[in-house]
Amino acid sequence: MLTAPAPRDPHAQGQEDHLWYGSRVLVTGATGFIGAHLVRRLGSLGAQVHAVSRRPQEKSASGATWHVADVSDAEAIEDLVRSTRPGVVFHLASEVAGARDPRLVRTMLDSNLASVVNLLTAVAGSPDTRVVLAGSLEEPRPGEGEAAPSSPYAVAKWAASGYARMFHHLWDVPVTTLRIGMVYGPGQHDTSKLVPYATLSLLRGEAPSLSSGTRHLDWVYVDDVVDAFLAAGGTAEAAGRSFDIGTGTRTSIRDTVELLGRIVGSSLRPRYGALSDRPLDSARIADIAPAAEVLRWRPATGLEEGLRLTAAWYAERLRQDDVP
Repeated sequence: MLTAPAPRDPHAQGQEDHLWYGSRVLVTGATGFIGAHLVRRLGSLGAQVHAVSRRPQEKSASGATWHVADVSDAEAIEDLVRSTRPGVVFHLASEVAGARDPRLVRTMLDSNLASVVNLLTAVAGSPDTRVVLAGSLEEPRPGEGEAAPSSPYAVAKWAASGYARMFHHLWDVPVTTLRIGMVYGPGQHDTSKLVPYATLSLLRGEAPSLSSGTRHLDWVYVDDVVDAFLAAGGTAEAAGRSFDIGTGTRTSIRDTVELLGRIVGSSLRPRYGALSDRPLDSARIADIAPAAEVLRWRPATGLEEGLRLTAAWYAERLRQDDVP
């Protein structure tokens, strides 16, 4: 039987209370999947969290102070940074979509590139403010030559990383980019993403419709990603650097869904090939050695353990009839 996940130790990965206690922290994209987990963790560590959303939010158990702002609005971001005076900014506000659709180009440009430029410009005059950006393993890495970015999302993240390097080298902005793999875990409310979609389908007794399932991905559990953000925000040596955040392990979509089927006890066969494979898809596997060396970070949650925790969370939500 699936059981609900136990609370995670907020001191995982050696993060100490004193490092964040009383610190002023700004989190954009605070209602998103990773952002919500990060806000809760920072609150548990005693940080003064200023959380940003495009819509008004009710006061949360984390004790965060909520602000309404659109990160693509340069003036709004400048006012926000000036009023909150953060020591660390975690920038997670982003539109995430892997579709190969030309209509997404402008959306990705505004949400995933202009927002980064606005934020870095706002903190350029505050050398004591560290910035940690949410990048993506989908963006081409340095050394990949003329490899084409695989989507409007990937190219916007790639360009944002370039701007981060420029702001660091020209104006000494202490900015770090985390190139994050495929994040999964409890609390992911976008049920169109692979893990929640496949999990909910199997729990409901429905065969998920998938692509060929041959693509290999690097799955990383959401709490491990939060650990990485905290490590980057608390490590001065991370400034001006980019780090892969994943597990370094490749797992095919097919193997991931088959594992989910075993975890939930389903004998259903997914409908592989029902969807087309996307052009320019490739295996994007993290090299976690630099993060281990500089950030002292390593993932702590294996895929089977993480999927069990995730499936248990969705099973509980289905029992409560609390799934979109």
